[in-house]
Amino acid sequence: MWLDSPRNPKAPLAGLKVLELARVLAGPWAGQILADLGADVIKIESPEGDGTRQWGPPWIERENGEREAAYYHAANRGKRSIVADFRNEEDLARVRELAASADVALENFKTGKLAKFGLDYDSLAKANPALVYCSITGFGQTGPRAREAGYDFVIQAMSGFMALTGEPQGQPMKMGISISDLVCGLYAVIGIQAALAMRERTGRGQHVDMSLLDCSVGLLASQAMHLLTTGENPPRMGNEHAQVSAYGVFPVADGEVVLAPANDGLFRKLLSLLGREDLLGEEKFATNEGRLANREELDAIIAAETRKWQLDELLADCVEDGIPAGRVNPIDAVFEEAQVQSRAMRIDLEGIPGVRSPFTFSEAELALDHPSPRKGEHG
Repeated sequence: MWLDSPRNPKAPLAGLKVLELARVLAGPWAGQILADLGADVIKIESPEGDGTRQWGPPWIERENGEREAAYYHAANRGKRSIVADFRNEEDLARVRELAASADVALENFKTGKLAKFGLDYDSLAKANPALVYCSITGFGQTGPRAREAGYDFVIQAMSGFMALTGEPQGQPMKMGISISDLVCGLYAVIGIQAALAMRERTGRGQHVDMSLLDCSVGLLASQAMHLLTTGENPPRMGNEHAQVSAYGVFPVADGEVVLAPANDGLFRKLLSLLGREDLLGEEKFATNEGRLANREELDAIIAAETRKWQLDELLADCVEDGIPAGRVNPIDAVFEEAQVQSRAMRIDLEGIPGVRSPFTFSEAELALDHPSPRKGEHG
C-alpha cells in the first residue's frame, strides 16, 4: 500500500512511511508537516471521517462538487486516506499490516484507548521493533490526568497562557489560534525526528509521548523563569513587554504601528527619528531599567510624536534607520506583503489554497504535490 517511489526524491523525508491515526488538529498538523517534508503519510479515517471535514463554514468545494471545511484542509495536505472501522477485524488487520512496515505511527486517541484494538505501541512494536510511535494526548501517558481528554482552550487556561494574554485589567484571553494544539504538533515532529535519528544508532524504534500541557508549559520560556527566580507570577501586560521599554503598539495619523527598539542604541535612533533628541540626556530614560520604571510617561511621549506621522512614512524611515517596526496586518494584508509573496508562503494545489510549511533548504525541496485527500480515496 505504500508508494513504490518517493513523492519527491529531493524532499528531506523522501521514502519515510508514516501511518497517521489522528484527527482534528494536533496529530494531523504533525502529519502534514511530515508530508510537506516528503513522507508518505497514510491517514486512517473512521467511516464517518475526520470530524473537521464538517467544521465549516467556510467551505472548499472540489471540482466534482464535494465540499469540505477549510479547517480540514489546513492540516491534511499531502496525505492519502484509507477508511477503516476498528470494530471490523478485516479493517483492523489491514491497519496492523500497514503498521508492520511503517517507519512512524502517529496517533492522538485518549491514553489507553488503542490498546483494546491492538494498535498501541507495545502491540505494534512486537511485529515492528523499529517503529517510532508517537502519541499526542492532552496530558500524556502518565500522571493523575493521563486518561482525560485534552482540548486546546482548556490547555491554554491550565498552562498559564491565558494568565499572560490580554490587557492587565481585562479578562484573561486565549490566543487567536489553537496554539496548544499547534505547538504540540510541532514538538511532536521534533520528537519523531529525534527518535528516527536514534534508531539509526540503535536499530530500534520507541514510544514518543507528547502532551499538549507539557508542550504549552515548555513554551512559557522567560515567563516561567520570572516565576522560578522571583517567586512571583509575571503580570498580564497586553502589548507591553515585561523587560523592554519603549516597546509596543503606538498610534499614527492613519492607524497603528508596532515599535520594538529593544536596546539602548535602537532607542536613541528612535528618539532622533521622532525629533526628540532632547530626551537623550535625561537620566531616567538613559537605560532600559530606567525606561521600564518610567514606562507610562515614556509611552505617552512616544505616542504624541508618532501621531504626527503617516504609517507608510514612519515605516520607511524606520527601515532606513534600522529601527524594528511593522504595521498591524489583518490576515488579508499578510498575504499581500511583498516579503510573504516572495517567500511563496501561499500555495494552491488543484485549486485548493493553503499555507506551506515554513522550511527552505539549500539542498532539498518540500513535497507539495497534492492537496488534502478525499475520505477513503486511496482504499
